[in-house]
Amino acid sequence: MLEKIRMPNRNHCLTRGVLAGALGGLVASWVMNLFITAAMKAQQAAKSPEEQAREQAQQNQQDSEDSTMKVADTITWLATGHHLSQHGKQKGGPIVHYAFGTLMGALYGALAELSHTSTTGAGTAFGTGLFIAADEIMVPALGLSKPPTQQPASDQLTHYAAHLVYGTTTEMVRRLAA
Repeated sequence: MLEKIRMPNRNHCLTRGVLAGALGGLVASWVMNLFITAAMKAQQAAKSPEEQAREQAQQNQQDSEDSTMKVADTITWLATGHHLSQHGKQKGGPIVHYAFGTLMGALYGALAELSHTSTTGAGTAFGTGLFIAADEIMVPALGLSKPPTQQPASDQLTHYAAHLVYGTTTEMVRRLAA
C-alpha cells in the first residue's frame, strides 16, 4: 500500500517564523536601546565641557520629543481626542519603539520563512533596509524628525550601527526560537 507523502504545513512554518521574528524584534529593540545609550554616553564623554554645555543649551531650545513620543501622542489623540502629558509621552515613546521593533521582527521572521535570502548578512541587510526605510525616509517624511542632511553625521552613524545591532540580534533570537 502506498503511503501518503506528508507535505510540511506552510502555515505552521510561517506562523513559527512570525512568532520567532516577533520575539527577536522585541529582544533586539531592547538591545538596540542599550547600544544607543552606551554609544551616546561614549560620544558625550569624548567632548570637551564647552561642547557639552553648547549642545545642552541647543537641546534645551529645541523640541526634546523624539519621533516615538510624537507617534504615541498622535495615536492617543486619534483614539481619545486628548494629547499626552510630557510624562505620558515619556512612557508612550518606548511602547511605540518596542511595538514597532516587534512588528518589524515579525515581518522579518515571515520573510525568513519564505526566502532564506532575507537573512543575508545574519540580519545586517534587514537592519540596513530598516534604517534607510524608517529613519532616513519615512520618519523625516512624516515630519517626525529633521531630514538626514540636517542631522549630525555622528548621530546618523550611531543610529545606523544600532540598526545593524537590531538586525543581527533579531536574526540570532529568531534562529534560536524557530
